[in-house]
Amino acid sequence: MPRQLPLRGLTREAQQGFTREALRGLTRDGTPRWRSTAAVFTSMTALAATSLMPGPALAEPRSAPCALERTEAHHSEGVDTWNSAYVRPTHPLDAVMVFLSFPDSTPRTTPAELTADYFPATSDFFERASYGKFTVRPYSLRDWIRMPHTSKSYAIQRDWSSAHRAAYLRDALAAADQQVDFSRYDIVYFVADPDAPGVDSDATKVVNLDTPLQADGKEIRRVVTVFEKHPPDRLVLAHETGHVFDLPDLYHRPSDGKGDWDTYVGDWDLMGSQFGLAPDLFGWHKWKLGWLEPRQVACVRGTGSTVLTLEPLEAEPEAVGAAGAGASGSSTILRYPSRVLGSSPALGPPGSLASSGSVASSGSVASSGSVASSGSLASARSFGPPGPVDPVGQWASSGSSVSPGVSGSSGVPGPHVFGSGRGTKLAVVPTGADSALALEVRGSEGNDGATCTQGVLVYRVRGETESGGGPIEVLDAHPHTESCWEDSVYPPLADAPVALGESYTVPGEKVRIEVEGRTLSGEWTVKITPG
Repeated sequence: MPRQLPLRGLTREAQQGFTREALRGLTRDGTPRWRSTAAVFTSMTALAATSLMPGPALAEPRSAPCALERTEAHHSEGVDTWNSAYVRPTHPLDAVMVFLSFPDSTPRTTPAELTADYFPATSDFFERASYGKFTVRPYSLRDWIRMPHTSKSYAIQRDWSSAHRAAYLRDALAAADQQVDFSRYDIVYFVADPDAPGVDSDATKVVNLDTPLQADGKEIRRVVTVFEKHPPDRLVLAHETGHVFDLPDLYHRPSDGKGDWDTYVGDWDLMGSQFGLAPDLFGWHKWKLGWLEPRQVACVRGTGSTVLTLEPLEAEPEAVGAAGAGASGSSTILRYPSRVLGSSPALGPPGSLASSGSVASSGSVASSGSVASSGSLASARSFGPPGPVDPVGQWASSGSSVSPGVSGSSGVPGPHVFGSGRGTKLAVVPTGADSALALEVRGSEGNDGATCTQGVLVYRVRGETESGGGPIEVLDAHPHTESCWEDSVYPPLADAPVALGESYTVPGEKVRIEVEGRTLSGEWTVKITPG
């Protein structure tokens, strides 16, 4: 997990007084943002999103010819097949949050407070990134679980010894197994008391186990170990959860621990930095995870020129009803609030809903974001994921309808940004047996709402490169300038996208990209000419 560096100002020396904590209170003032406009002729975006210029270049409707092969590299960026050792997030998944205390410290926070540090922010991020196809449904223990040894005895640190890490996981699982039925959950979060003297916040990570742990008849192959301070780093849990789905680290870790960590991708993907101004996942990752349909990926091969209309990556689909048909009116995405697990009798049915990340005190819908002060939704040992799930994988309260990508009372950011939301979002140009160029439109909506630039982002993907070794590298269309210097994680790449009216030739590939215009419904017209 990368850590934020000091803000970049006019000189390196001027940065020394800033701390990571200072970043949380800083925002840009008066910077123009790209805001959505009313979508025009959205029904026309389903027609002929690709046109061809004279020449043998071809934008194929099927993406398979451009899919890099998945390799043995850790978290390979290959997309031709899915690694079955990982759960694929194409439907809501259930996660349990277990809170661990130690004999050498008395917690100063409550599990409810720590849960609110991460949810609903983590669920919201994934709902937006996946266009409503996926979210994390958290189930939170009500009480601390005491570990058998002191926090210092586990020697917790970023580069943790395997022996100490294994001891920590074994003890945590054994201590929690009396209260949690692990067979009911897809994701496990072990959250340590952030104020314990032996806890190092830099040690937060996903542990992948060659030999799975066994609990309640289930093999646990990976665990998210959380050691964050309270409040934690921005989107840190979303970053770590990305590893659970086989996504790699995209940051560069300097060998001496000094210097910039964000030289590969800058602000442009959560797996590069959870502090990024544009942390939405790359279109390549959305393709890998199953959130982009094959027809939304254009494979550009051959020579000559190909003209595409690309939708902004964050553009959400139009309203879809619970049965998949068009919907209107009160359709909403429903939040997945944390469910509290405890030892006292259930106060409400497992399927109870809270509309703002809250827990209902009597089985009813809560609206203020509070957590019930006594009791829990169900006994911990018997509590599990809720029962009925509607046809599109969402929870629906009686009388309501569910529509992925539509805003409503839950506060989830809303309907289409531009166009239909189902057009071409990613263009891929093969450059070798193990490499490709990817192009996508990025703007300041959705998860990317803080970015100060917009345009066609170009990046290189390598399928055989290990996590942390630069499997994706953003290409800078403006190598001699920088942007967003006041709060970008890496200003030299903050202005990397090719802007409207500009052209860019990829160094070493002779692939030319020209951004020719924008349509009435907000798509970008891009001409791609392979060398």
